[in-house]
Amino acid sequence: METKAIAFNTGFALIEGNHFEEIMWQTESLSPLDVLVEVHAISVNPVDTKLRQSASTDQWRVLGFDAVGEIIECGSDVSDFSIGDMIMYSGTEKRAGSYAEHQVVDSRIVANIPKNISIEEAAALPLTSITAYEVLFEKLGLIPEENGNLDENILIVNGAGGVGSIAIQLAKWAGLNVLATASRPETSQWIKQMGADISLDHRKDLVEQMRELNLTEMKRILLLHSTDYYFESMAHFLAPFGHLASIVATTEPVNLSILKNKSASFDWEFMFAKTNYDYQIDSQGEILKIIAQLIDDKKIVSTHTTTLEGLSSQTIFEAHRLLETNRTLGKIVIRVK
Repeated sequence: METKAIAFNTGFALIEGNHFEEIMWQTESLSPLDVLVEVHAISVNPVDTKLRQSASTDQWRVLGFDAVGEIIECGSDVSDFSIGDMIMYSGTEKRAGSYAEHQVVDSRIVANIPKNISIEEAAALPLTSITAYEVLFEKLGLIPEENGNLDENILIVNGAGGVGSIAIQLAKWAGLNVLATASRPETSQWIKQMGADISLDHRKDLVEQMRELNLTEMKRILLLHSTDYYFESMAHFLAPFGHLASIVATTEPVNLSILKNKSASFDWEFMFAKTNYDYQIDSQGEILKIIAQLIDDKKIVSTHTTTLEGLSSQTIFEAHRLLETNRTLGKIVIRVK
């Protein structure tokens, strides 16, 4: 297949803090390991809305991370992919995002999409899957093998969110007994659909609920919401030499000394740290390959639930609006073409 010459890119930039406007800019030059992608579908994440809400009024930025698209040009050192490949990825904070017709991406953080799902289903996977995989298997010390962690328990706070919905599935694949939290009938049903063994109500005392299940401590706890609120109670409930992990920044200092005499660990997970600090970048492409294989083998499923048609300022704002209701289930995807 021939390379398509793309001199200028078109997309939707965030301007003046809270306004998306269609703009055109010169396409970024490819480094030897880059690929140029024609974007076919994107999904939105809470980080998108947070970046929109906190944006400076004196700059423009193309937001968006998750995407599926077709490779239309390869850098000189790209050997694992070819023009015409359909790939998925979650981008980086350092470059223009996926709210665009084309995007330049490091080939080390992409993977071919699963074979038997739609592009919308594939676009819903990258950010949440990488985050869930990294925190479970790189931070919490679980073995990334099917049934490799039998007779182990994990508590996932906010199991119905994007990361939680994938984390539940990966934890079940890895053999764990999964306790996850929700607060509404529909979210409780959703986490059970994702594979959770037990649904807890995070609006009620979690420690009391677990003690009613004859659980006096937990070796692994994953916080996917309100770290400030849950840290102390979960730190006290954590088993000696256990791991408490979070993906949500604190707004106030937390008392890590609670964990000291237990020799327990607190682990942060931020999936953009690897690309921000040039650390084991290729591991994220490898993770997406694993996720694609698990999808193809029907071990896990995509969490896509909602599709908006056409990339425009209207569809972007509608996707953000839906996310900000905090009532959505599964991932929202915008089909670009």
